[in-house]
Amino acid sequence: MPEPRLDDAGIDHYWKHGYTVVRRLVESNDIATWLQRLEDIVEERVPASEGMLVMKDIMIAKGAHRTEQPAEAIAKVQDFENDPVLASYCTNERILDCIERVVGHELFAHHTMLINKPPNVDGRHPLHQDLLYFPFRPPEKIVAAWTALEPCTRENGCLVVVPGSHEGELVEHQNVDWEWVNAGYFGAKGITAETPRIHLEMEPGDTVFFHPVLLHGSGRNRTQGFRRAISAHFASLDCTWDWTETRMDIRPYRIVRGRDAGGRWSGRRGEGEKIDPLDYIRVGPARARKQTENEK
Repeated sequence: MPEPRLDDAGIDHYWKHGYTVVRRLVESNDIATWLQRLEDIVEERVPASEGMLVMKDIMIAKGAHRTEQPAEAIAKVQDFENDPVLASYCTNERILDCIERVVGHELFAHHTMLINKPPNVDGRHPLHQDLLYFPFRPPEKIVAAWTALEPCTRENGCLVVVPGSHEGELVEHQNVDWEWVNAGYFGAKGITAETPRIHLEMEPGDTVFFHPVLLHGSGRNRTQGFRRAISAHFASLDCTWDWTETRMDIRPYRIVRGRDAGGRWSGRRGEGEKIDPLDYIRVGPARARKQTENEK
């Protein structure tokens, strides 16, 4: 049986619709290893690695729901690049072979997450664009890999995408009018119930690759099980740092393929007009400070 890969038809689908799915790309032994590591971190059998955020769901943090099982309290494990086990997702050869077909051979990894989505909490993520969080450009040289670790269905809150939305621009984001929304889960402005979307139901090992301007999100987990997935973004070493923020050590930005593999991407600054991410976020005191500064 041929090894799963991103073929020409998949590449065409990616550029036309903003995403593409490769079925059974990741092997079961890797999935088992990452799930075990998640359990070890959540149960505090191993410490969180440097820079890692083990994020509680807001309903747990605010006391709206109580659970005696540690795993049911956690929404996600973010920034796992320094974890010796989870970081292997970023260097998985099958993943990187697919990424290379989209953005080229010289690659660095960033913005890593293991998403837990437990039962009995809201857990939804509004439709948004990942480029909001990224300081480098161009978007065509950035791509996400998102792998199901367990069955992802409409019932347990699978990934949802808006096909073709990657051809638009980065839009303004804001807090959505929901009772419970996890910190940093901003929603793209202008989304309505009529916005067309596709639910990506996936089996363990299935991997979706998507563009950073693609509108995507996920629904509530309505089952008594978990909906777990592991994700990372990758970018070409040719990208430039285009934010007004000058610090380039926000995340590890580790090079995972190419001549400097194992090193850290430091990049170069773009020559065009710099981007202030607060121009795209209509929420909170940071936005208020930005408006005050503009009025001076």
